[in-house]
Amino acid sequence: MKLINSITSILILFLLVVSCSTQEQKGKQNDKKITLVASSSNQWTGIAVSKKNRVFVNFPKWSDSVPTSVAEIIDGEVVPYPSEMWNKEGGVTSFTAVQSVVCDGRSRLYVLDTNNPQFSGVLNGGPVLYEFDLSTDQLIRSYSFTQEVYHNNSYFNDVRIDINREKAFITDSGVGGIIVLDLVTGDAKRFLDGDKSVQPENDHLICDGVRWENKVASDGIALSPNNDYLYYTALSSHTLYRIKTSVLLENDVQSKGVSEEIEKVATIPATDGMLFDRKGNLWMGGLEGNMINVWTVDNEMVHLIKDERVKWADSFAKNIDREIYFTTSQIYLPESKRGKYEIYKLSMDILSNN
Repeated sequence: MKLINSITSILILFLLVVSCSTQEQKGKQNDKKITLVASSSNQWTGIAVSKKNRVFVNFPKWSDSVPTSVAEIIDGEVVPYPSEMWNKEGGVTSFTAVQSVVCDGRSRLYVLDTNNPQFSGVLNGGPVLYEFDLSTDQLIRSYSFTQEVYHNNSYFNDVRIDINREKAFITDSGVGGIIVLDLVTGDAKRFLDGDKSVQPENDHLICDGVRWENKVASDGIALSPNNDYLYYTALSSHTLYRIKTSVLLENDVQSKGVSEEIEKVATIPATDGMLFDRKGNLWMGGLEGNMINVWTVDNEMVHLIKDERVKWADSFAKNIDREIYFTTSQIYLPESKRGKYEIYKLSMDILSNN
C-alpha cells in the first residue's frame, strides 16, 4: 500500500510539473505574440495608426475625471493632441466626449465626438466628426449632423473612411443605426433605424466569468478592402452582418428599403471593434474570453489568442508594417478591479502560422 501511495504521489507531482511547464510555455508563446506598446491609468477606447507609424488614442468622457480626450503616444507617453487647448474642457474649440479615432490612407486623422458625455444625452449641436491634417496637425474641417440624423440618446461610436469615394460610415450604439456622411458636401443620411441587425440580441455578456449587464446596439464596423461591403455588429450580440456600400450610396436610396439588402455573415464571439487586413481577414476581439479572433477570407473563425492581458480588446488599427494594434479598456470589470489600461500590437503573420 505504501508503494502504491508513493507511486501515486510521484505521478501527481509529475503531472503538476508538466501542467506548470505547459502553462509557462503557453505564457512564453503569448509573450511572443503580443507586445506592450503603452499603458495608462486613464481608460481609453479608440486607437489609430498613421502611415508614418504615429499612434493616436482617445479617452471617452465616461466620468468626471478625463484629463485628455485625444492624445498621441510618443515614446510610451500620452501627449494631448493636437494641443492642450483642444483637450481643455469648455474651450472655444475643444473636444467634448470623444469615442473613436481613425487614420485614413491620405494622412488624415478623424476624431468622432459623440457630444454625449457620460451618456447623459446629446448636447446642443449634436455629434461632430473632426478631420485633421497629420502633416500640419491642423484642423481641416469639422462635420456636424442635422437633427434628422441623430436622436437625443444617440451615441456615435465607430467610424470607417472610404477615401476613394470620400465617404464616412458611422455606427450609433445608443439607438442602433448606420450613418453615411459625404465628406465633400457634408450631407449625411441615417439608415436601419429599428432594424434588428443594429439592435442588441442580449441584455448581458459573461466576460471571463464576470456578468456585464448592458444592451449596446450597433458598435463594431469595418469596410472590406475594396470598400464594396460594410460589415457591422451590435456589441451585445453574436451576429455579424454586412451590406453592399453601393446600396447605401445610391442617390435616391430610402432608409426603409435598405433592410432587404442586409446579409447575415456568421455567428461570432461578442466583439467591440473590428478591422480588415489587406488580405480580407476580419480581426476582432472576443470579449467573453479575453481573446483576439479572426474571421478569415475562407469564412472560418480562428481563435488566434487567448490571454488574460487581453481584457476587453476595444478598438483595432493597423500600420504599414503588417502589425495590428488594439486597446484594452476593461469595460466589464468594476473600477476597483481594473489595472492599467494597455495598448498591444501583434504581427499579422501569426495568422498564417497558426
